[in-house]
Parts: sequence; C-alpha cells; structure tokens
Amino acid sequence: MNARDPSLPLQMDEIGALGAFAEKVWDDEIVPALTDYIAVPAKSPMFDADWQANGYIERVIRDAAEWVESKKIAGLKLEVIRLEGRTPVIFFELPGTKADSADTVVLYGHLDKQPEFNGWRADLGPWTPKYEDGKLYGRGGADDGYAIYASITALMALDQQGIARPRCVGLIETCEESGSYDLPAYIDLLKPRLGNVSLVVCLDSGAGDYDRLWMTTSLRGMVSGVLKVEVLTEGIHSGDASGVVPSSFRILRQVLDRLEDSKTGRLLPESFHCEIPGVRHEQARATAAILKEEVYKRLPWACGADGGPVLPVTSDPVEVLLNRTWRPTLSVTGVDGFPELKNAGNVLRPYTAFKLSLRLPPLIDGNEAALRLKALLEDNAPYNAKVSFVPDGRPGAFGATGWNTPELSPWLSQVLDAASQAHFGQPVGYIGQGGTIPLMSMLQKGFPAAQMMVCGVLGPKSNAHGPNEFLHVPYGKRLTAAVAQVIAAHP
Repeated sequence: MNARDPSLPLQMDEIGALGAFAEKVWDDEIVPALTDYIAVPAKSPMFDADWQANGYIERVIRDAAEWVESKKIAGLKLEVIRLEGRTPVIFFELPGTKADSADTVVLYGHLDKQPEFNGWRADLGPWTPKYEDGKLYGRGGADDGYAIYASITALMALDQQGIARPRCVGLIETCEESGSYDLPAYIDLLKPRLGNVSLVVCLDSGAGDYDRLWMTTSLRGMVSGVLKVEVLTEGIHSGDASGVVPSSFRILRQVLDRLEDSKTGRLLPESFHCEIPGVRHEQARATAAILKEEVYKRLPWACGADGGPVLPVTSDPVEVLLNRTWRPTLSVTGVDGFPELKNAGNVLRPYTAFKLSLRLPPLIDGNEAALRLKALLEDNAPYNAKVSFVPDGRPGAFGATGWNTPELSPWLSQVLDAASQAHFGQPVGYIGQGGTIPLMSMLQKGFPAAQMMVCGVLGPKSNAHGPNEFLHVPYGKRLTAAVAQVIAAHP
C-alpha cells in the first residue's frame, strides 16, 4: 500500500471515512461511556467542598483515563497530574505523524459538573442518564464530559486512515465550573511540555443550531460571589422592629442600584463595559440572518400577564446576540437568609445574602473587575449596615477574564467551511457565546500566535447548568469528524 501524500487535500472518500469512524465509536463506545459518566455526581469544588473525600471527581478522571489508555494508540502517553490541594488534570501526548512539523495542537475539555438544579422532567434527573431520540440526557454529558472522548476519537480516525497530523496534546481539567482557579498552576507546570502551540481545539462551547458547524468568536468573562447585608444578630418580631430596624433586603436593593439600572438591566459603571469590535457587529448581523427570532423564541418563556409569553429585553435578533455576548449583565443565582414560604412568619430577618453572577464583556479583566465590584458594593453602607462581597476564586484570580478570538488564518477559515459543508451540508457559522472558558484567555496570552477552534454541542434547548440538560449525539458525531478534518489540514 502506497503512503498517502500529506500535501494533498482530503478526498471525499477519506472525509466520509472520518465520519463513519466517528459515528461507529460514538455508538459503540462514547454513548455507553458517557452514560456511566452522567451517573456520577462529580460536582465542581465550588459546589462540593468535600470533593476529595467524596471521590466523584477521582472516579470520572479514572474512568476517562482508562478509556483512553484502552485504545492502545501508538505513541500515546497519558498522565493524571495532581498538585497538592488542587483538582487533578489529565494530560496526554501523541507524537505527530506529519513530517517536518514542530507545532502542537492542544485539545481541551473538562470533567467537573454543575450542581443538580431543580425542574427536571419527571422521567429525567441530573444523575439518571437517559438516551432518547438521539439525545443523551443528564448533567455534564454535553458540558462537557464528551470532550476527551471526542478528541481521542478524532485522532484515532486520522490514524486509521493514515492521514498525517501534527503532535497533539490533551488537557482535561476538573475545576472549570468553579472558574478554573486551579488551572493556572497546571498551565505553568505544563507549559514546557505543551511545545509550540499553533492550534487550540476547545470543545466546551455551543452552537446556534444543529445544522452546521459553529465557531465561537468570543466568550464573556465572569465575576461571581456572595453579597451579604447584616442588620441584626437574630430575627425580631416584625411588628416590634419594622420601621426601626432597616430591612436587610432594602439595603441590599440600594447597594445593587449602584451597579444596575433595574428598569433596563444596564450595568451602570462604564468600567464594566468595552467597545464592541466592528467585526463582531458584522458577524452578529450574519448570524441573526440565519437564526432570526429563534435566538430568543427558543428559550422556555413563562406565560405572561396577557396569556402570551414573557417578553425579552429586546426582540431585535442582532441586539439579542450582542447583549448575550458583548454586554455586561447581572444575575442573582442564589439566596440565603430567607425561610421557606411555609415557614415564613412575621419576623424581620437578621440578614440577606445573594449569590451574584456578573457576566463581563470579553475584553474586561476578570480579577480587576472583581476588586472594583467589591469596592463598589461595600463602600459607604447605608445605615452603617455590615455589607460584604466575597468573590469566588483565589487572591489574584477572583474573576475569569473573557476571550476574543484572534483573526483566523486563511487555512483555518477555509477548512472550517469545508468541514461544515462536508459533515453538515451547510457553511460554517460564527457566533459569540455568553459563557466563560477561562483557559482560552490564558492560552491566548501564553501563545498569542496560536489559532483557536472553539466549538461545542450546546445548541438550542440543551440547557447546560439547568434542568433537562442533553447532549445532541448526531451533532457530536459530526463535530468529531469535523475536528479530525481541521487537524488534518493543519499546515
């Protein structure tokens, strides 16, 4: 058999073989592996303080590592690295088969999960996997336990076809859903082993629909933490104390008014905003032309006052896309200090605490924003109340910085479109995402010349972090084949 000429583009039969290989591995091995993975409540450290003792993260790390090692890929080396007091990472290396290539492709994903949340369908649950109509339901499969399995499958598909590729390394962490505060230490440790990174493939993002390959062009940063207002040491009869003791909830509202215009949702400090690049405006218009009103209609709106659905902040698809990707927004994701309604007596509560999630534009430094937010909320407390904001993370890394993709090289933009046409029958789409992947800004700083392929399976209604999360398996199969095709085209 003659060796394949690596300078030639992939032929249709080779592209078809990549797709067929990915489909078979997904059906035979990935779906069963992810079914087991979903059943393990491997919650991120922020949501499981006893993660080490509970052993769930250790379980999913071990299962994924054993699956990779069972593939017996020639030359592959895998290591589970554990730094003292930090969540573990999987690091694997696969030597290149492309002659004269000194470059490295980094493949990234994570295995830690968000907590359960409520509202799951009666026959579903976060830790009870169910495969139905091409969707694998349960927490973490799509966000993004599939990543290590899909990455290895893409590399195996190339090797099986004798298609040359550069050196590839994998970095799979277990702290992403907590803001990746453990990751910088591992990046520092592994940087000499990463080599000359020229392409990063991140499989932790989303898709505008399931009809094409979607490339993520930007990610927002985030500051999260607990805002607490204390006015008493214990609860007091509201008939006795109201009108004398200021309500902790009212003070908290006043403090939040410094941050957000409650009528519009606009964040007031200009330091939390940035200028939106012109190219992102253009891409938002192009994506809005594809998705139209579905960019907001696909959300699970409640029934409103007039019997119709609750209305979005804006119904302009372009503005919807920009609001969720390039403008800062505040969400309250948890509360403390409130009894359940059935136990709510006439008592003035001693404190109110909110868990805040502040999404930041891609170009705003996360740690600096966390420090500014703390000062804004704590200074000059009304009534001299005790107001504290404790950001999540560690000193020096309290917030996560967003990311704006560098300009795509011609080879990458061409192969992305070719892969989308080959495996989806549609041209590639470009979309910003409102979520955060801290690794991307870290790698871009460390390897400013590297190209970035950020993509994922989180499409319409997949509902990562919420109830009824699912992985769209047909999309995952095609995405895996597309990743293989992109890696093969690496110059």
